[in-house]
Amino acid sequence: MSLLQSRWDELADVKRELAERDWFPGTSGNLSIKVEEDPITFLVTASGKDKRKHTPEDFLLVDASGTPAEPTSLKPSAETLLHVEVYNRSNAGCSLHVHTVDNNVVSELYGDSGEIVFTGQELIKAFGYWEDDASLTIPIIPNHADIPRLALAFREHVKADKGAVLIRNHGITVWGEDAFSAKKYLEACEFLFQYHLKLLSLRSVVLAK
Repeated sequence: MSLLQSRWDELADVKRELAERDWFPGTSGNLSIKVEEDPITFLVTASGKDKRKHTPEDFLLVDASGTPAEPTSLKPSAETLLHVEVYNRSNAGCSLHVHTVDNNVVSELYGDSGEIVFTGQELIKAFGYWEDDASLTIPIIPNHADIPRLALAFREHVKADKGAVLIRNHGITVWGEDAFSAKKYLEACEFLFQYHLKLLSLRSVVLAK
């Protein structure tokens, strides 16, 4: 099996799992996986596809600038430039972007603060934070309609081979060393968001009594 096919299959598996969670409403979301390091090439989801379906046109190969690396009628996802920043600024091997109700609500609640911090939560260990007083900070950036401008805001937070950034009222982008790691980080973030919102809701009920 070629490296390209191997990476395709890895990304298809991730897409299938996330689709089963209904994390791609309205054709939203985009995924990518690095294929070659030098020069950089990566597979990215094609624009406008229903990601709950699985076809030979789910992904296309692009170069380090996000331009198709081979002849194709497909268009890269509108937010391919975010994946470009990940691969040009880190050694990450996979980047995932999804829209969920929970990550949108959290991004709006804490958007003015520019970040949300989780402390004392078991799931931050997914990011390698094991100390008793460890914390996970997830930046929140404005949802610029202009994608190059959005990519510039996003790139300021790509400082390691793993990470997560919320885009206000838009979604979350996570990246990791490989597909398994990136999915792990995404699942951890979504758990933390869901837990936090449920806790806030229960506290408000208790205080109202």
